[in-house]
Amino acid sequence: MATFTITELAREFDVTPRAIRFYEDQGLLAPTRAGTGGRQRVYTQRDRTRLKLTLRGKRLGLSLSEVRDLVDMYESPSDTAAQLERFLQVLAGHRATLERQLEDLQVTLGEIAAHEARCRTLLERAARTGDDAAGTRRRAGA
Repeated sequence: MATFTITELAREFDVTPRAIRFYEDQGLLAPTRAGTGGRQRVYTQRDRTRLKLTLRGKRLGLSLSEVRDLVDMYESPSDTAAQLERFLQVLAGHRATLERQLEDLQVTLGEIAAHEARCRTLLERAARTGDDAAGTRRRAGA
């Protein structure tokens, strides 16, 4: 049976050992202990798969609670249709959130573009008339 050290998993998934320990503290991973005093964590293929699913869930924007529920459902041999339905519900909720955020970003980007255009117009006008950026005419000796 394949086993992994925390360093191997951290390297494979490009995360820190601290992140892996955090996921362990959250109940997402359950390594066995080996060595003197049980100080060395030994991760199984199950832990590796759970870490992979956890990181995938985090990339999708799921909370750790949602990730835990889905990973636990993934491991249960019970009704996979229920698991898939629940996953679809979670994804639909996150899709709606991301679409709202995208709309907000598009509005904000439009506002920024309008401000940029206004600033460019004012700068062009100032350059043509010899005014500085504040719109005041430069006068010699003033």
